[in-house]
Amino acid sequence: MEGAGGTDPLSPAKHIRATRTSGNGALPDPYTPGHGSAAYRVRHYDLELDLRLASNRLAGRALLRATARERLETVALSLTGLRAPKVFIDGARAAKISQRGDELRVTPAAPIAKGRDFTVEVRYEGNPGPVDGRWGEVGFEELADGVLVAGQPTGAPTWFPCNDHPSQKATFRISATTDAGYRVVSNGLLVGHRRKASRETWVYEVHEPMAPYLATLLVGRYEMLELGRIPRRSSPAVGVYAAVPRQLKQEALARLRDQRAMVELFSDLFGPYPFPDYTVVVTEDELEIPLEAQALSIMGRNHITRSWESQRLLAHELAHQWFGNAVTARRWQDIWLHEGFACYAEWLWSEHAGHGSTRSRARAAWDLVDSQRKDILIGDPGPDLMFDDRVYKRGALALHAVRRALGDDRFFRLLKAFSEEHRHASASTADFLELADRVGAGAPSFSADGLLRPWLYEYRLPPLPE
Repeated sequence: MEGAGGTDPLSPAKHIRATRTSGNGALPDPYTPGHGSAAYRVRHYDLELDLRLASNRLAGRALLRATARERLETVALSLTGLRAPKVFIDGARAAKISQRGDELRVTPAAPIAKGRDFTVEVRYEGNPGPVDGRWGEVGFEELADGVLVAGQPTGAPTWFPCNDHPSQKATFRISATTDAGYRVVSNGLLVGHRRKASRETWVYEVHEPMAPYLATLLVGRYEMLELGRIPRRSSPAVGVYAAVPRQLKQEALARLRDQRAMVELFSDLFGPYPFPDYTVVVTEDELEIPLEAQALSIMGRNHITRSWESQRLLAHELAHQWFGNAVTARRWQDIWLHEGFACYAEWLWSEHAGHGSTRSRARAAWDLVDSQRKDILIGDPGPDLMFDDRVYKRGALALHAVRRALGDDRFFRLLKAFSEEHRHASASTADFLELADRVGAGAPSFSADGLLRPWLYEYRLPPLPE
C-alpha cells in the first residue's frame, strides 16, 4: 500500500458519509473487536474497590446504571483477567454468568425491554494486570511502589467491568481503599477521605461524562502541590495541581512551573477549561510514554525536565483535556481528532513560549512525514497504525492547512466552536468538517471536504501550506 499518489479503495466521500450516518450503531468497533455494545448505554458507574498492594489483590463491586437501547436477553460487559462470581440485575441474582476472554456475559431472569432503565451489580476479584496486545501493555500496572492505570484504548476492563468504547460516556463515583500511607489519585473531585486502622479510603466523583478508557487509578506516596489557580467568569477557579512523590517536590515545582500558563493559553485558544481541576501526576518510576486521563496527565519522573521534549509532552497531554477527553472521537478511526489536535497544541505552545513558530514546527513535521512511507490514511489508519506518529504529525499539518486557509480569527473560532458544541460528548471527522464549513463561510473558495480530503484519506502527502 506504499507509494505517492496511492488512493483509498473506499473513497473519501464514502468515509465521511459512513461517519455521519453510523452514530452509536457503529459498535462493535472494528478497531477494538469484542469491546463495546450499542445495545445499552451505561449512565453511571459506582465503583467500590479494595486493593492490597503487597499481594496485588483487588476486590471490587461495580454498580452500573444503564438504559436498554434494544430488547436485552443478555448484557455483555468487558472484563479482563478478573473473576466475577456474583452478578445481580435490578437486585436479583443473574440467571447465568459466563466469562470468556475479555467478555463477561450476564443473562437476567427475564429479558430487559427496550427503553427500560436497569442496574447491573458485579462483584469481582483477582490479581489485576495489563493486557499485552498490538498496542503493547495497557491497563492496570504495578509500579515499584504503587499502581497506575493506562487505559487507552482497551485497558479499562483490567480493573472494572464496563461498556468499553469511547462513545459510551458516563458519570462515575470511584471509592478506593488501600494501604495506609498511600494516596489514591483518580478522576474528578475528591469528595471523601478516611482512615481506619491500616487502611485508607479515597472517594472521587466525576460529574462530566467520561469514556471508560479515560478512567484511571493511581496509588503511590504522593503529595499534592498547588501550581496555581485560574479564575473563570461563571464557575469556580480552575485549580492546577501536581501529585508527586515527596522526594521530587522541589524538582517538580521548578520543572512544572509553566503548567498554569499552558492552561491559560489553551483556555484562550480552545475555550474554557472543561473540568473543575487539572492535575499532573508524576510517578517515582520512569515511564516509556506519558498518559492522559480525564482531568489528569500521568508523567514519569523522566518526563519532567525543562527540555523542549518534556515541555511539548506536557502541552500535548494537557491539550487532550479539550480534544480527546471533553470531546471524544465517536469511533477509534477518528483518532486524529485527538492526536492531531494535541500535536498542533504543542506547536502553539512552542510559539507562545519562544521555542519556535508554528510555521517552523510545521515545516519540520512536513519534512519528517515526507521522508517516511506513504502507506497510511490518517482519517482511518486501522488499528495497527492508530497510534502511529504520522497520525499525530500529519493530523497537526491538516489543522495547519485549515488555519492557513481560514486565517487565525476563523480558525480559532472553529476550535472553540468544536470544543463547545461537542463538549462532554462524542464527535466524528464529519462533525468537524461540517462545522468548519459553517465557520469558514465567506472565506475565499474554502471547502473543508476539498481541503482535508488529501490530508486524511489519500496516501500522497499534500504540499506544505504556506
